[in-house]
Amino acid sequence: MYLQVKDMKKSYGEGGSYIQVLKGISTGVEKGEMCVIEGTSGSGKSTFLNCIGGLDVLDSGSIMVDGIEIVGMKADKLSDYRRDNLGFILQFYNLIPNLTIRENIQVCEYLSDNPLDMDELLDVLGLTEHQNKFPSQLSGGQQQRCAIARALVKNPKLLLCDEPTGALDSETSRDILSLLEKINEKYGTTMLIVTHNHSIRNMVHKVIRIKDGQISREYYNETRVPAMELEDL
Repeated sequence: MYLQVKDMKKSYGEGGSYIQVLKGISTGVEKGEMCVIEGTSGSGKSTFLNCIGGLDVLDSGSIMVDGIEIVGMKADKLSDYRRDNLGFILQFYNLIPNLTIRENIQVCEYLSDNPLDMDELLDVLGLTEHQNKFPSQLSGGQQQRCAIARALVKNPKLLLCDEPTGALDSETSRDILSLLEKINEKYGTTMLIVTHNHSIRNMVHKVIRIKDGQISREYYNETRVPAMELEDL
């Protein structure tokens, strides 16, 4: 099992403001799988993703990634873990406005000892003709492609996506999901995708549904639907 979590518990606040967000989650994802984490707002799905990403610290439990326990890591080791293993794609692109698209991607390329080929990545993501433009000159979908390229150029083993299509229209959402599908097939990147959109579950290998801080259901898709055929995005 590439990613394995056991009895994950996470809370915030104290006294009257105390809330337990994760209440003992245990699950796992195999290498190269695309997995959707779905649930309503406040269910704990983004906290679950942030804990795997080393952005939040668990109260208790275990997170094993590629055989390495990340719970209890010191700050410098946790930083190395994020740099060497993870790519993040968020709903908001967070591009640097005064850098070109290519330069935005290069910021993360320099962090890796084994980056993907920049020109190939630009071609795969349809950004070659836009690489010398600035973010303000691109559409939302094109900016999200840049954010994906920035996350991928490090050649991460695990891609963490938090509502990657949340700010996009239906047609652009299909394009972005199709790109994630293509990346998974081409590079074998393991992906966790947090989403409110129930249609996305149909294109991935595994679905984990979180409700009130616990897993209410998890299952594998016997038949997957290509991203471009998804409805109601």
